Amino acid sequence: MTGTNAADLEFFFDPVCPWAWITSRWVKEVQALRHYSVTWRPISLKLLNANNTADWYNDQYKRWHAMGHEALRLAVHLEATAGNQAVDAFYTACGIECHANRRRDDFAASTEVFMSEVLTNAGLDPLLVRYAFDESLDTVIAAETELALSRTGRDVGTPIITFKPGADNEGSFFGPVIARIPRGDEALRLWDAVETLATTPGVAELKRTLRSKPVFD
Repeated sequence: MTGTNAADLEFFFDPVCPWAWITSRWVKEVQALRHYSVTWRPISLKLLNANNTADWYNDQYKRWHAMGHEALRLAVHLEATAGNQAVDAFYTACGIECHANRRRDDFAASTEVFMSEVLTNAGLDPLLVRYAFDESLDTVIAAETELALSRTGRDVGTPIITFKPGADNEGSFFGPVIARIPRGDEALRLWDAVETLATTPGVAELKRTLRSKPVFD
């Protein structure tokens, strides 16, 4: 992705995923406590589900994933023109409105109206919303999605995180999927545990499917 620099962590996100949002706020908490650098990168649930024929993957899910993909086009444009800090601000503003303020239906009703507001809230030009519909940016999104999957395998979702990208002990995982945002010492303990697992050679998977409803506070 053009403009991406080496960081302590790379976080691959789709803006419509509530689980990615909660995990991202945990990452932001640890970033503030330990002053880590984070690069925010796109991964598209629309592309991940392109061949999904399951009964649950209905028109509503397809719309959610389409609007997330449209938001990722804006993220790609912002990365190329304003840098990753702008992507960070955009994702934060989008997540606050979509998830914390529970306005996913507003997003689904009109990407243009919703994204214009999000851009304004992020301190960015609302006229940039036109890039949400620029299909020429899809090539970058597809490449970033494939890069993320090359680090974890294909049977995963969002988020994907990479610890110590470019280092000899670089390690990536899908998740962690968490139902609420850890804060303070709890956030640091979870970070240390996940980083240890991700960067330990030979560790492939640790999973359970039981989960609570997401809490965005």
